[in-house]
Amino acid sequence: MNAIVVVLIVYLGLLAAFAAWSRRETGTLSGFYLAGKKLPFWVVAFSTNATGESGWLLLGLTGMGYAVGAQAYWVVVGEIVGIALSWGLISRRLKRLSDDHDSITVPDVLAAKFEDKGHLIRAIAVIIILTMVTTYMTAQMVASGKALGTFMGMDYGTGVVVGGAIIIAYTFIGGYKAVSYTDVLQGVLMLVGLIIVPVAAIYAGGGWGSISSNLTAQDPDFTNMFALTDSGGIKGWVAVVSFMAIGLPFLGVPQLLVRYMSARDGNELRKARIVSVLVLLVFTFGAVTAGIAGRALFPGLEDQETIFPTLANQLFPPVIAGVLMVIVLSAIMSTADSLLLLASSAVVRDTMQKILGSTKSDHQLAGYGKIVTILIGILAIALAIPEAKFIFWFVLFAWSGLGAAFGPVVICLLYYKKTTREGIIAGMLGGFLTSVVWVLLFKEQAYGLYEAVPGFIVGMVLTYAVSAMTFRPAAQETGG
Repeated sequence: MNAIVVVLIVYLGLLAAFAAWSRRETGTLSGFYLAGKKLPFWVVAFSTNATGESGWLLLGLTGMGYAVGAQAYWVVVGEIVGIALSWGLISRRLKRLSDDHDSITVPDVLAAKFEDKGHLIRAIAVIIILTMVTTYMTAQMVASGKALGTFMGMDYGTGVVVGGAIIIAYTFIGGYKAVSYTDVLQGVLMLVGLIIVPVAAIYAGGGWGSISSNLTAQDPDFTNMFALTDSGGIKGWVAVVSFMAIGLPFLGVPQLLVRYMSARDGNELRKARIVSVLVLLVFTFGAVTAGIAGRALFPGLEDQETIFPTLANQLFPPVIAGVLMVIVLSAIMSTADSLLLLASSAVVRDTMQKILGSTKSDHQLAGYGKIVTILIGILAIALAIPEAKFIFWFVLFAWSGLGAAFGPVVICLLYYKKTTREGIIAGMLGGFLTSVVWVLLFKEQAYGLYEAVPGFIVGMVLTYAVSAMTFRPAAQETGG
């Protein structure tokens, strides 16, 4: 039997074991969507990183390193700053607020302190989540099709279906606990892969000096991280800001915020922060370096986002290549499963239970959550079949939309005591719509400025300004 197939079977067996072990936690909404809020720091740390990175890390970011060279290290800087700020500013305060109000979802948290009889906060949050998660999930399914196609010779469509079916199966069976513990396995595999692949690529290229000479001959600025700022003028500085701003949505994307809510307590979050930042540094630095070294070894790839699978297949024996294929799938699955649960919780908890006022039992609603998980997964598979070429930019669009919608309002909710229901609504809509409209109408004219930047600015200004204008002391802290 093909060594790659054997490795894949072993990996799938581990996922099945995690799902079966976690199944007993899925009988309630809190258990299915947050593992009962009992996770230790090391699970929270690895789950946060694995969820935040996705298939774009091993396919998209390595492809970016391959395409633009050392300038992609600005993404590394931005991501490290973003995740550090998220842990420092958001994690413990959000955990405390979610526990105080028995919140399960991010819309729960946003609506908890206000009398929102029309459920407008939840309704807007659900629409944004479902819109962006569908886009995000589709990108993960595209990535699974590319990965399985490159490693196992499957045609693209088959790869999408096979990868999607695996993700849906263990998420459906084991819920958030299975997702979180498989994230640990997947995160460790990603960590190993992003150490050994760039090291092997540099070795195969004759050392970093030889690789640098090769790349300089291709493009004198390829290995210069400051090439954009040295000679690019305003456009160069905008590019650097945009690369760094990729870390900005760490402050608000709901699939990461629920990681903080699922921790056992605030002390676990303090320990998780250190692990998370260090691991993310290895993740992102290793991905860019692998792409840069890969450019020297395999110039002229038709699809730059296949450089990591190409390095794995060309530089390692079949068994190791099989492990590296599993690592690529791990990166995809660790985000896709979390997105499935996020969308499912928006439908079941926020829409069915809260907005529509379902009287069904917690156990029955958890069952509906499993069904919705399957349906959303199938939709993402269907949308992914017509292949999208650039995973990196596809993911960043959804990443920025979610971050701009929720980051500013969460920060204001946690730090600005006069934040109002109207401010939350204005901030969510303003941040989200600005990021979308920016891409459609203004981005090209603004030297490609990443949409998260104007989205965050507008979201923050609107949340603060509208809250200041509508604050009524007696109307606040009413709950709901």
